[in-house]
Amino acid sequence: MFATPALITMAARLETIHGPCAKVPEGWGSKGGSLDRLGLRDLTWPLPAQLETGVETGDTRYSWYALRTKSRYENTVASHLFARGYESFLPLYKCRRRWSDRSKEIELPLFPGYVFCQFNSLDRFPILSIPGVVHVVGVGRTPVSIDESEIAAIQAAVKSGLHRQPCPFLEIGDRVRIENGPLCGVEGILLGFRGNQRLVLSVTLLQRSVAVQVDEAWVQPMVQHQARGGPLNTQRVS
Repeated sequence: MFATPALITMAARLETIHGPCAKVPEGWGSKGGSLDRLGLRDLTWPLPAQLETGVETGDTRYSWYALRTKSRYENTVASHLFARGYESFLPLYKCRRRWSDRSKEIELPLFPGYVFCQFNSLDRFPILSIPGVVHVVGVGRTPVSIDESEIAAIQAAVKSGLHRQPCPFLEIGDRVRIENGPLCGVEGILLGFRGNQRLVLSVTLLQRSVAVQVDEAWVQPMVQHQARGGPLNTQRVS
């Protein structure tokens, strides 16, 4: 049988791997042969761990990002994210709205126009294709993740059931730590409002804050923590 230079080269490679090769494997013709017949199915080369698979493992934890949405599309976006298996977070608060003939208590987003989501920033097309999503918040075209402690603090506030509402972004004030109650362990800035103590929690990336009503007995000033750990960074509200 006539053997082309390409076939001779292939035979030489097979001989190097599997031992002497008397002839080109049967079935190899002008249109090529199958991997089974060539014995190439068992020829595998180890790949670096990071190249072996693009599938998430159970230990993979992605960062939190803020998704900018169209007006009043927050619930729609959150529903689509849930349906597609993404971990999302849409913090809400209760508000009483009055009309000429009635009043009703409704739930509104604490951060209007935003939904938080955990995902791989290198594979964000499925996120951007969701109806109502405008873009991922970041610098230029580069998404910027949100401090996980800030998200955890907002989640704790929502889970606590305490009265909460949006408030102007606040960076400077008396930093405190909650030592008791449902927000135990959460840090933020203490703000007095109409005789009530409120803990201000912020998402620095969005320059937006949330005020949560707390009991004054729960509050512990952060002065002692500052003396032990050095000056506090007031830019970060956890």
